[in-house]
Amino acid sequence: MCGFVAVLDQAGDVTALRPQVLAQARALRHRGPDWSGVHADTHAILAHERLAVVGLTSGAQPLCSADDAQVLAVNGEIYNHRELRARFPGQTLKTDSDCEVLLPLYREQGEAGPASWLNEVAGMFAFVLYDRDANDWLIARDPIGIIPLYTGRDAQGRLWVASEMKALTGVCGSIDVFPPGSWQTAGMDAPARYYRPSWREFETVEQGPDDPARLRTALETSVHRHLMSDVPYGVLLSGGLDSSLIAALAARCAARRVEDDDASEAWWPRLHSFSIGLPGSPDLAAAEEVAEAIGSVHHGFTFTIQEGLDALDDVIRHTETYDVTTIRASTPMYLLARRIKAMGIKMVLSGEGADELFGGYLYFHMAPDDREFHDELVRKLDALHLYDCLRANKAMAAWGVEARVPFLDRDFIDAAMTTAPAAKRPVAGRIEKHILREAGADALPESIAWRQKEQFSDGVGYGWIDALKDHAEASVSDAQMAQAATRFPHNPPASKEAYLFRTMFEAHYPGDVAARLVPGGPSIACSTPTAFRWSQAFADSDDPSGRAVAVHAATTKVG
Repeated sequence: MCGFVAVLDQAGDVTALRPQVLAQARALRHRGPDWSGVHADTHAILAHERLAVVGLTSGAQPLCSADDAQVLAVNGEIYNHRELRARFPGQTLKTDSDCEVLLPLYREQGEAGPASWLNEVAGMFAFVLYDRDANDWLIARDPIGIIPLYTGRDAQGRLWVASEMKALTGVCGSIDVFPPGSWQTAGMDAPARYYRPSWREFETVEQGPDDPARLRTALETSVHRHLMSDVPYGVLLSGGLDSSLIAALAARCAARRVEDDDASEAWWPRLHSFSIGLPGSPDLAAAEEVAEAIGSVHHGFTFTIQEGLDALDDVIRHTETYDVTTIRASTPMYLLARRIKAMGIKMVLSGEGADELFGGYLYFHMAPDDREFHDELVRKLDALHLYDCLRANKAMAAWGVEARVPFLDRDFIDAAMTTAPAAKRPVAGRIEKHILREAGADALPESIAWRQKEQFSDGVGYGWIDALKDHAEASVSDAQMAQAATRFPHNPPASKEAYLFRTMFEAHYPGDVAARLVPGGPSIACSTPTAFRWSQAFADSDDPSGRAVAVHAATTKVG
């Protein structure tokens, strides 16, 4: 994982801004503690903070084309970089970096522009490319928004681009989230979509396949290429279906080196797995069971409620959100990331995305029909960059650890989303994600393959959420809550827990410039509004955790 800051101005000279750009980049050094680089030109400055995971000795950024006409700063990984490199046999690339291939792709894009080649890039990425010869620039973000990206304008109208909003606050009078699956050049007023999959429309998938083996093959391929690494790596293992399946498939690939098509032994052949929870939490016990079954070197860590409460301020500063569910889940993940970093691990695989692809959240049991079920999946995927992707990326990057998400590989997304909605929807007592469980059942203990969904913030121990509510009750008065809408007119908090998180957020990011970039805030009000139509009881609940849904523990594996 890396971080970058860029300032772009076609008309003006930005060279005097170099000290300020470097100062803003330092705010992102947690994302890339291995090296700092800067490229300064008359109309553009790009500063990069690197976490070296692939191409350790030659991949320092910003990267320049062979003739130095284009310069590139990237945060992310391009998993098919070797296949893309093979398309340019006559060109000399300067480094072993997986990201450098974006430069020749840009140079040979033709009249169709970036949309012609961005869909060919398999990976998670956010980048800014400056073309000195054309005095132009290109900004782009991966299809789902696994990697964060923000843009802003300063008082002089110059465009700033950064990996986290903290690098833009105090400099830019306006800040926007750069949308996933989009690109923009200097001549465009707003970003344009390049990622437009046909599966968004229900009619294109209504009669789709329902083959678990097809999903299994696609996931194995994704996990294999996500293990591209020149540094020690591991897997996050909560003991739930999603992380356990990723861990089990990774364990089968760990002995060979992905970067040379499995021709040689892996540099670090033992797979390490990591979990965290309060003492006695359900996740810790389940993770131990999975680790024993797959043969990983397992590290189960505990944290205390007080340690979690003490970390809240830092968690909110790093994740840049006041969303209740995100903060609840980010806190143990943030604490786990620090443990992982201390063990010398730089990259981990994580299980985010499966719930959005297969309807894994318990409220999906309330979906009235296949069409509404599918439309809700699409809506959840559209918002994923504001919730789970944000949490996994920023909570891990806070300690210089890169989180990769094989379920969100674009090829696997296609396989999952073209699967018939009727084969995915939990109906008649059938457990959620039934088809995915079938696809991975032989790789996992039966008790794990058919374990019901727990929200991550619940699985680490139900006492965590209760403690947060109690802490908020003691910290926020009734009088403060009565004035919540006056103090916070944008997204006013609807609970004391939400009010507490909002005040912490405001201390780091005052005013509405940053606050308006956070969806919702009270709790589930923005993340699951469709469920309000499906169930009045769900709409009336102020607890967004899975245990608030009546179907919890009431479904089975039969279907």
